[in-house]
Amino acid sequence: MASETAAAPAKADAENSERGNRRVEIGIVLSDVRQKTITVEVRHLVKHARYGKYMYRSTHLHAHDEKNEAKKGDRVEVIETRPLSKQKRWRLVRIIERAAVLGQLDIKDVEVNAPKKEKPKEEPKAEGAAEAEKK
Repeated sequence: MASETAAAPAKADAENSERGNRRVEIGIVLSDVRQKTITVEVRHLVKHARYGKYMYRSTHLHAHDEKNEAKKGDRVEVIETRPLSKQKRWRLVRIIERAAVLGQLDIKDVEVNAPKKEKPKEEPKAEGAAEAEKK
C-alpha cells in the first residue's frame, strides 16, 4: 500500500520531466467571443517595492478552448503549452466554477405615454376686474 502512494508522485514527476515543467494558472474568463479561444485574467498579489503595500496585478492570457465550453465570468484552469498561434500559448484544462447567472429576464422596451396635463380652466372674471386689467 505504501508503494502505491509513493508511485503516484513518481509518475507525476516523470510526466513533468518528459514534457517540461508547465505552469498552471487559475483565472476568470474575460472574453469568449472568438472561436476556440478565450481570454483569461490571472490576478497576482504583489508587494510594492518601496511602500510595502500589497496590490493586485493582472495578466491577460489567450487560451485554446477546443469545445467552446467556457463562458464569460467562469473560473478556469489553464496550462502552458506550445505556441498555437501568434498570441495563444495556453490551453484550457477545466472549468472550476461556472459564472452565476442571475435571473435571465427578457425585458421588453415598453413605450409609456405620459398622461397629458389638463390646463386649468380660467374662471370668468368679474366685469370690474376685467376693466381694471385693460387700463
